[in-house]
Amino acid sequence: MTASEAVVQRIQMLREEINQHNRSYYQYDAPKIPDADYDALMRELQLLETENPELISPHSPTQRVGSEPLSSFQQVEHQQPMLSLDNAFNDEEFEAFDKRVRDRLAIRDDVEYLVEPKLDGLAISLLYEQGVLVRAATRGDGKKGEEVTENVKTIGAIPLELTGQNLPETIEIRGEVFMPLPGFQKHNQQALALGEKPFANPRNAAAGSLRQLDSKITAKRPLAFYSYGMGLVEGEHLPATQKELFTVLAQWGLPVCDQVTVASGIAQCHQAYQQLEKKRALLPYEIDGVVFKVNDFALQERLGFVSRAPRWAIARKFPAQEKMTEVKAIDVQVGRTGAITPVARLAPVFVGGVTVTNVTLHNEDEMHRKDVRVGDTVIVRRAGDVIPEIVSVVQGKRKNEAKVFQMPTHCPVCGSKLERTEGEAVIRCPAGLFCRAQIKESIKHFSSRKAMDIDGLGDKIVEQVVSLALVKTPADLYYLTQEQWSGLDRMAEKSANNILAALEKSKSTTLAKFLYALGIREVGEVTAASLAAHFGQLDAIQRASVNDLEEVPDVGPIVAQHIVAFFELEHNRSVISALQAVGIHWPNVETAAQADRPLKGKVFVLTGTLPTMTRDEAKEALEELGAKVTGSVSKKTDFVVAGEAAGSKLKKALTLGVEVLSEEGLIKLMSEASRAL
Repeated sequence: MTASEAVVQRIQMLREEINQHNRSYYQYDAPKIPDADYDALMRELQLLETENPELISPHSPTQRVGSEPLSSFQQVEHQQPMLSLDNAFNDEEFEAFDKRVRDRLAIRDDVEYLVEPKLDGLAISLLYEQGVLVRAATRGDGKKGEEVTENVKTIGAIPLELTGQNLPETIEIRGEVFMPLPGFQKHNQQALALGEKPFANPRNAAAGSLRQLDSKITAKRPLAFYSYGMGLVEGEHLPATQKELFTVLAQWGLPVCDQVTVASGIAQCHQAYQQLEKKRALLPYEIDGVVFKVNDFALQERLGFVSRAPRWAIARKFPAQEKMTEVKAIDVQVGRTGAITPVARLAPVFVGGVTVTNVTLHNEDEMHRKDVRVGDTVIVRRAGDVIPEIVSVVQGKRKNEAKVFQMPTHCPVCGSKLERTEGEAVIRCPAGLFCRAQIKESIKHFSSRKAMDIDGLGDKIVEQVVSLALVKTPADLYYLTQEQWSGLDRMAEKSANNILAALEKSKSTTLAKFLYALGIREVGEVTAASLAAHFGQLDAIQRASVNDLEEVPDVGPIVAQHIVAFFELEHNRSVISALQAVGIHWPNVETAAQADRPLKGKVFVLTGTLPTMTRDEAKEALEELGAKVTGSVSKKTDFVVAGEAAGSKLKKALTLGVEVLSEEGLIKLMSEASRAL
């Protein structure tokens, strides 16, 4: 045996042994060797790989240290949507869910449910091909997420390669990345010692750690992972139930929660819920409820989905947590739409997983209804991700000197006289973009990720350019020079160039994002998308009457009036013209009238290498004709386009009787469809 063969064998042996120790530590919470011995194995492997760089594998346990920082995250389209869950907040709502399940299945017997804790972390999708991790993505909006592969590779609990038998050719594992409570507490203690800002709660800690552009930072964070489901699967027969799937996931080396049980019928489900609620404070991680899933996959398929959630699962939330604290002060904030909101400043109180110091009182009427005064002792409630609220004042603890707060008559920022529209509870500053508070908030909103997505333009930078009067409208951002950006505090030349590049990149957007970025009252992402899809052009939206706008889904009379009022203001129209003048543009939008395409409703799958066009080119051409292109073959697939070296997708198509096309057949089909346009 040569020396090189011995080295190869030793490296392989070390990798297998370290991976096994990782599984023992992360999956079973039962380390088999002391940390010092584990570190010695890792150091030996690192040394051998350093001396033999040609033997380094991207799947080696030494490669979890992180890579060079990214400039931004790439968007990933989920081949199967990552849906959210509907919620039940009491016994009656859960029982109504169970009744809907049995009614839809037309059965009277008890339904068997898988019961698992609802982890308070970040949902993640892990794509494995031939057992090797090739991509990781966040849930995002359910259809598209952010690729975080390099960051996920640093999490020791997530295997870079699956183990065991019967591995699918391709499988998308879904689960939750979270930060266990001991790690969360230790991280915050270290942050405070270094003078850094601690995380508000474990969920924010997990999300913030996973979305670092520098994966070396993620590698230092104590993140964990539990798998609980799957999305896309190709090439292997899978278990019949959720419970069996958990067993298989564990056999493949994936961590699964050890609190998972099965309950049959309402009584057992209530009991399982109560047991987990009692255990909640003893678990080493945050949970905010219990998830119930119909255990049988065949029944899940029969039940199907609604637009955003499966019909076969529900999250039963724990009751809201409540704590008492004192109101130290009440003041007002000026929102980006000019709304004047009273805010109670509280003595810090830890409730529902976060430390609460500020609670909105919403408006003057609500504040007086609850009779909240400075110096009062109040009950604060928070459940799950719900914004904290003051439930009530503890009247028995009211001090004699407790003061009633009087709303201001003038804007605390610009001094303009405040107005209150008849029939509205909100008091507003009418100064619009002339009010500094509104300028700042408008620009922050305009540059946010879901709007124009101007990377690097954070709150402190916005505050500087507004305070220095460099920017008075969003359009002014695009006129600032490299020298002006570099002249800001804590802004080096490289950072200035990055912002200039981000501004240039933001000029290419979509009509929906642009509408959302304008900050029209009550026009959120969904409404902006509906407006873009209905009218197709900005000019048409600007000219639309209230009646025209009310024909749009999601737009009622109040929102329609807000939109009309926004575009009636000459100042707003001037800002829009200025933004278009600097080069902001978007592709044409297919309107509802254009949606009737010849291949609308047809589902295609592309596989193999086509002779004359790439799969992306074929996909783009098909989508232009109204077709939907997916990544997996099912009974719902209408056509599979097979090129050279087509694999399991072609076999599955033949098994299911799906029509298979060559590239020549595809071109013929598209030509015939094009003539129908």
